[in-house]
Amino acid sequence: MLRKFRIKINEKEYMVEMEEFGAPAVAAAPVQAVAVQAAPVAAPVAAAAPVAPAPVVGSGEGDPITAPMPGKILDINVNVGDVVTENQVLAVLEAMKLENEIVAPRAGTITAVIATKGAQIDVGQTIVIIQ
Repeated sequence: MLRKFRIKINEKEYMVEMEEFGAPAVAAAPVQAVAVQAAPVAAPVAAAAPVAPAPVVGSGEGDPITAPMPGKILDINVNVGDVVTENQVLAVLEAMKLENEIVAPRAGTITAVIATKGAQIDVGQTIVIIQ
């Protein structure tokens, strides 16, 4: 499947086409515990934690559109029930200080929006479901 990405480097925009050969293989790496000794610090000032909106889930039937890389969801451009066309921007994912547009691989209808704006997302996590 040929996927298109718009990349911005030093305020100059480039259009890149990449071919996807198959589902990404996600291997779980073992997690090791690390002991850290904390230095004494002044009493922390409590800050209000931002509250992420709850995901909007419809029927959830169809094909999941997943994150190709870990990052932060900057924007969700679709809602449940929206009819989308092929290569329409569904979401914007910030990864390594670049804004990556997640596009629809085909035309269809959005049946669920799983990710929320501002949420951290990992490789392979579902952003939206398209039918």
